[in-house]
Amino acid sequence: MDIESPSGSAERFKLYDELELQEFQDKFVIKSHESPNQGFWISRVDGNINPIDDDTISETPSMTSTIYGVVGTIRLVVGTYAIVITSRKEVGSFLGFPVYRLTSMRVLACNEALRFSTSQEKKDEAYFLTLLKIVESMPGLYYSYEIDITLNLQRRSKLVEGWMSKPLWKQADPRYVWNKHLMEELIEFKLDRFILPLVQGSFQTDELKLKDSCAKLTLISRRCTRRLGTRMWRRGANFEGDTANFIETEQLLEIEDFRFSFLQVRGSIPLLWEQIVDLSYKPSLRVISHEQTPIIVERHFHDLSQRYGEILAVDLTDKHGVEGQLSAAYAAEMQNQQSVRYVPFDFHLHCGSSNFDNLKILYDQISEDFEKQRYFLIDSKGDILEEQKGIIRSNCIDSLDRTNVTQCYMAQKSINLQLHRIGVLTDSECISMFEEEYGKFRILWAEQGDEISLEYAGTNALKGDLVRYGKKTLAGLIKDGISALSRYYLNNFHDGIRQDALDLISGHYTVSRNIPSPFQRNSFEPLSYLPVASALIIGGLTATTFTLQQAGRNAQHCVSSVLCAGITAGVMAIVKANGRQFCSRPRLCGLL
Repeated sequence: MDIESPSGSAERFKLYDELELQEFQDKFVIKSHESPNQGFWISRVDGNINPIDDDTISETPSMTSTIYGVVGTIRLVVGTYAIVITSRKEVGSFLGFPVYRLTSMRVLACNEALRFSTSQEKKDEAYFLTLLKIVESMPGLYYSYEIDITLNLQRRSKLVEGWMSKPLWKQADPRYVWNKHLMEELIEFKLDRFILPLVQGSFQTDELKLKDSCAKLTLISRRCTRRLGTRMWRRGANFEGDTANFIETEQLLEIEDFRFSFLQVRGSIPLLWEQIVDLSYKPSLRVISHEQTPIIVERHFHDLSQRYGEILAVDLTDKHGVEGQLSAAYAAEMQNQQSVRYVPFDFHLHCGSSNFDNLKILYDQISEDFEKQRYFLIDSKGDILEEQKGIIRSNCIDSLDRTNVTQCYMAQKSINLQLHRIGVLTDSECISMFEEEYGKFRILWAEQGDEISLEYAGTNALKGDLVRYGKKTLAGLIKDGISALSRYYLNNFHDGIRQDALDLISGHYTVSRNIPSPFQRNSFEPLSYLPVASALIIGGLTATTFTLQQAGRNAQHCVSSVLCAGITAGVMAIVKANGRQFCSRPRLCGLL
């Protein structure tokens, strides 16, 4: 197959895939294993980058190790920090070229000048370093040394001749480059063969055997970085129309002499709205009334239509209760979007917790438009036989669990159409009739859903067994319960600092000595009082229980029980009334 094959272009740009890191007292040296004279060094005193020359290495390094790429650099209050890849795992190939998952990173500190800083600067630097430690364990980061994985197959087919000879960072779509901000200094020094664009999302692949045909199925999800964040601290849209948890998912089927690509997108409801954590299991949801709202919605869908064509906006939220208020506000705004078809579908009403097949009700509503949108198809000669003319944009509240179940269903419908198109299956056959291969298909979608959820909510997806098995299972219910409790804990007590880490590395917050410390402005740290409050509540409940057991023997114990119960209830009332103040909150950027 000529298009994008490894032998298809002699001019293809390739990055260095193994690097040597040499550590000296005054600098870090990074150079190519393949071409040892190619590289650069970073001063540990001021963080300045310099090219390697004959005078760079005049002594023996204190330590030498192999690294697999440079994520980028970031300047904090005093020091500069380089982030490098220390381990990777090959997870498959994209259009014939290896794709890797980043499995560990290391932050190299170039902050010798820190000892001359003020006490406040040292405190600020320490907090920012804590954020970089969180970045070291970010999940779902993928890359390739030989091909840009930010562009879907249909967009790649429109590239001008010679595009593949450009450096990978120039080929990439910046909206999907997770480390775009971190690459800026490397770009400035023209270190093109060291600049490695990362995509956050998911990459899943497996081999299928359908009758006499062997096929390769790949799922690649690309997270947009324009409104990067965590589940509770990045909801809705910003004023530019960028939405939280916006992800493009491409299902790529390679079979015989054909390649199919089917795209779907998901993203938070494109209004201004928030759901601030306050220790309750389901915090109250608030739609923010603003005169810019119609413009925000227009910007969002205009951008989508420019990139994908006709839009089917499928809203899976409840049509009653708190979700219903948001859904109604969304529906009202969509009445002004004449070029977008808005389809409300109450997932919980129709499917409950186990009736996956009831998505047929939704499919029957949109099947005509869905089949008109088609998919992208290219043959081994590079001839385009079909183009995808539109896209389904799905959302629920988080755009995770219900959305993933629905996208899997639509992907299954599309793959059936594709297999009918080239005659691998007859019109009366479908992939679900091949039990083993259908199981692989569902597992790919379930694993992808888990990974996307882990990045945004901190846990695996709920309703995963609906995707894996088409029904709820006892093990799935237990897993969902554990994940729900984990989400509660993470969203309330951890996601504030995680949001700060994302704002820092994405460039939404820029560190500068010329602006007041964000920690002086937010000196009160209510989270530190939570252990005290928790201890008082637990101690009060324990004392109340103990004194109640003794109350029958002694009237004094009865008074003690009442007193303990009163104190405990008072502490609980204070904590409940000030729930937001006891939760982990971002300190660097506002909600919008």
